[in-house]
Amino acid sequence: MVAMKKVMRIGSALMLAAALSLSSAPASHAAGGTGIAVVVNGSPITTGDVAKRVAFMRLQKATGGEAAARQQLVDEVLKRQEVLRVGMSVSTDDVDAAVKRFAAGNKLTLPQLTMILDKAGVGLDHFKQYVAISMSWPRVVNARFGGGKRLSNEELVKRMQENGGKKPVTTEYFLQQIIFVIPEAKRNAILGKRQAEANASRSKFPGCEQSKVFAATMLDVSVRNLGRMVSQELPPEWKPLIEKTEEGRVTESRVTDKGVEYLAVCRKREVSDDMAAEIVFRAEDLESKKKGDEDPNAVRYIEELRKKAQIVNK
Repeated sequence: MVAMKKVMRIGSALMLAAALSLSSAPASHAAGGTGIAVVVNGSPITTGDVAKRVAFMRLQKATGGEAAARQQLVDEVLKRQEVLRVGMSVSTDDVDAAVKRFAAGNKLTLPQLTMILDKAGVGLDHFKQYVAISMSWPRVVNARFGGGKRLSNEELVKRMQENGGKKPVTTEYFLQQIIFVIPEAKRNAILGKRQAEANASRSKFPGCEQSKVFAATMLDVSVRNLGRMVSQELPPEWKPLIEKTEEGRVTESRVTDKGVEYLAVCRKREVSDDMAAEIVFRAEDLESKKKGDEDPNAVRYIEELRKKAQIVNK
């Protein structure tokens, strides 16, 4: 998993950081217009979206113009559709927090960042959409490809020998996801009520074996078995909450795109088997690997999505 502190590490964001540090940057404005530019699997990209992305690329000092902007947006729509399909979107809270950290890292307040983005013709919402995909997409790629290539038996033995002949120890979790579903159309109206319901239910959680019966006593509450994960595989936004939760109990709740959620820790124990050792070693490799080039698995994934997509240029 990609650590939260690294989600804004991508090169384009770093270039934007340099651009934003120049408070005297000349103003530029995206062209208006709300006509349809491209339709991707039924999802429209407007001419206004394209204009904002052109302005964003200008702020990044990127080349390519409108054609490159269209391609970026098409790829982002494909990624967003896939993220939603597999249910791995980061929450709006995560995006808001990342944007605030980005602003603070550039010695800006959020209103100052908003003003600069508006002045550049980009807008805060367009930037947040970009951040959301930048955070969610690596999680989907890692889930699809296992976060990197498998280690051979020889490599695994070699790494254990380097570790003093011992297999690394990690923590294994069996988790359930409890979701207090919020329809998007009612989100603003009932979010507070659903948060209160979720938080009130936490202390009454009867355990994982009875969780589905428990959920059935409440309105629009679903339970999903997440199965086995070790510490290195935990989603970064949930990891600190899971690690401090005792076996048989539930985490604090979080607001996500699905609604209000918390996770139940069904089982929790230390393990040092071959599978856990491989995951630990792969996680160490990912942490230390230089990120100059785009992940080849991500490139392959988006190429697959493009081939299957219906893309209509207007």
